[in-house]
Amino acid sequence: MTVLSVLIPAHEEAAYLPACMAALLASEPVPTGGVQIVVMANGCSDDTVAVAEGYRAQVADKGWTLDVLVIARGGKLNALNEGEAVAKGAALLYLDADVVVSPPLVAQIADVLSGDAPAYASGVPHVTVGADPMTRAYTRFWLTTPFMVHGVPGFGVFAMNRAGRARWGDWPDIISDDTFARLNFTPAERHRVPATYDWPMIDGFARLVRVRRRQDAGVAEVAQLFPDLMRNDDVHDRTVPIWKRALRDPVAFAAFAALRLAVRLPAQRHGDRWVRGR
Repeated sequence: MTVLSVLIPAHEEAAYLPACMAALLASEPVPTGGVQIVVMANGCSDDTVAVAEGYRAQVADKGWTLDVLVIARGGKLNALNEGEAVAKGAALLYLDADVVVSPPLVAQIADVLSGDAPAYASGVPHVTVGADPMTRAYTRFWLTTPFMVHGVPGFGVFAMNRAGRARWGDWPDIISDDTFARLNFTPAERHRVPATYDWPMIDGFARLVRVRRRQDAGVAEVAQLFPDLMRNDDVHDRTVPIWKRALRDPVAFAAFAALRLAVRLPAQRHGDRWVRGR
């Protein structure tokens, strides 16, 4: 069996997929047993499929395999189900198409998931930001929150072995797949490998509000539909108190507080549960 299947759900990702694929193909060392890349092009009207197909020769040179699925219906969760149907790996790595992995990440994840016991893994997120001052200030404070300081956040990149994936059937039609996946594992079963990956923060206050509202709604949805999973959330009792963090960087705290307030304003709400913000 292939040691690892990398599943990339891609909706209108022609502009982002080249950096994602180039970084993936630069992975070193190469995991023993081979890697399968599955690009799930779902509901695309751009050149996502052609871009993905253009990497066949490079994937073959790496000794890996590539499957490009053309899925008429858009939707990330359906794409994950379709991708898993062809996945051959002993472990599954779920990778957003706008994420850039560092060279050691794939091998480190494959290694930590090689045991028989259910296990989940991700790397260390390196959050990249654009030029917007408000976004940069917000991000500085967000990086000090308990979610980012402790545990294994897993946004943008997460993985599990087959024993872990056996804990549920098809992916449910929910907003936050990464929250659902992470909470299907206890904190002791979640592993953060030292390798990093680049994850882009949405740039611009209004777009950031929309995306953060969607993320809050996704967590609340998981808590409502799968309340038993919440017992697996991290206990953040070692985090520096918020007032101390605010005093260290009052500008960042002000930006963070302003955005959190905007997220909660009813006047700003809308019904698009799939808004992406970019």
